[in-house]
Amino acid sequence: MAKLSSVQQKFILHWGEMGTRWGINRTVAQIHALLYMSPRPLHAEEIADTLAVARSNVSNSLKELQGWGIVKRIHVLGDSRDHFESMKDVWEMFRVVLDERKKREIDPTMRMLRECIVEAEKDKDTDEYTEQRLRDLHNFFDTTTAWYIQVRQWPTSAMVKFVKLGDKVLKVLGLGG
Repeated sequence: MAKLSSVQQKFILHWGEMGTRWGINRTVAQIHALLYMSPRPLHAEEIADTLAVARSNVSNSLKELQGWGIVKRIHVLGDSRDHFESMKDVWEMFRVVLDERKKREIDPTMRMLRECIVEAEKDKDTDEYTEQRLRDLHNFFDTTTAWYIQVRQWPTSAMVKFVKLGDKVLKVLGLGG
């Protein structure tokens, strides 16, 4: 069992709480936080003991984190157990999470909006206001998704510089004072 410092405990508990606000199971988020803070890969029993959660809960949570692509299973020489480690580059982790959220949330919404627009065009009972609302929402998602796909390809250094520019971008575009 890993001995956690009070700072690590505080972070892990907070990350679990934030996970619930983001729609992620508390234990899944806590396991992610533990792996993120760990300087070495951990095996499932160690995770279960450290966080005082059931081994089965750890297994299910690790599968979910691997499905998100932010935790990977690795092998440690001389130990037959599977070990797990979190992605450490926060910028890449952010990209991976955004990719997954796009795939799980935005893409199905875009498909549904396209279907609704096609149906609204054929359905004489659908008023123009409703059809326009659907088009506006689709256009918003289409524009922001296209922007995300472009930005997703930027090197981390470019992303950091862009984010740090903040309101200066408006000045460059002639939109700010």
